[in-house]
Amino acid sequence: MKKALTIDIGGTKIYNTIINEKGEIIGEIEKLHTPKTFEEIKSTLENIVKKFEYEVDVIAISTCGSVNNTNDKILGSTGNIAKGYPTMDFKALSKKPVYVENDANCAAWAEHIIGASKGMPYSIMLTLGTGVGGGIILDNKLYKGKSGAAGEMHFKMERNHRRKCTCGSWDCFEAYTSGPGLKHTAEEMTGKNEITTYDVIAGVKNNDKVMKEIFNCWQEDILNGIIGLANIFDPDVVVLSGSMAEFVDTEYLTQKTNEEIVTQPTKVVKATAGNYSGMIGAGLLALGVTE
Repeated sequence: MKKALTIDIGGTKIYNTIINEKGEIIGEIEKLHTPKTFEEIKSTLENIVKKFEYEVDVIAISTCGSVNNTNDKILGSTGNIAKGYPTMDFKALSKKPVYVENDANCAAWAEHIIGASKGMPYSIMLTLGTGVGGGIILDNKLYKGKSGAAGEMHFKMERNHRRKCTCGSWDCFEAYTSGPGLKHTAEEMTGKNEITTYDVIAGVKNNDKVMKEIFNCWQEDILNGIIGLANIFDPDVVVLSGSMAEFVDTEYLTQKTNEEIVTQPTKVVKATAGNYSGMIGAGLLALGVTE
């Protein structure tokens, strides 16, 4: 059975392990802090590859930032990783094949092959965390668009320049439905700048009326985005992953979505592929594993 060395590169952490064709993690999971400079990141990746490449058939990289359609170059990165990172020559890391893909796309593929959307040809995954990532599966294929940048969840929620998004634009879906989005909603509704997402979640668990109202407002923003995506793509399922996804009410979101969409009924579920779905999906894609 073929194996892939999989590396997940984020703004703060770099993970690596070995994956087989079943999507099973068969190596130890190593974790490193993401270095601050381009050269240090490059050196870290070279050391990881040198240590394990003799054990595997391919190198699979899940990364922040959009990736081109030949899966070897980053088109645009995020603001929390070293300047110059998009210039990385990934293929030079190994004499073995090197496959690169966006982390949210990798996670969506893991859900499609072994997780919550297994057996469903049409799915959308939303990763709700510090930011909001997205992956789209159409007819059992990862949809990447003409350049590879499809799936970026930065569509407009409002038109009044209410919130600046991390992408530099205003009022994007991410600015309202991420963890920081929940914090901003709480600040707007209470007038208190020191409030945190933890305060909101704790308040909801304690049946605090104000915190429940804040949470419901945040969840409605998620609902509005899902309705729009469901109307455009007509998916079998919308999968929610990420640190903030555990708090949402998927039964409510499913019910309200199906009350409002003009396409056929869908469902909203939570991801099941696990915390390392990015590495798993990267490995499965690199190994050419499909349903």
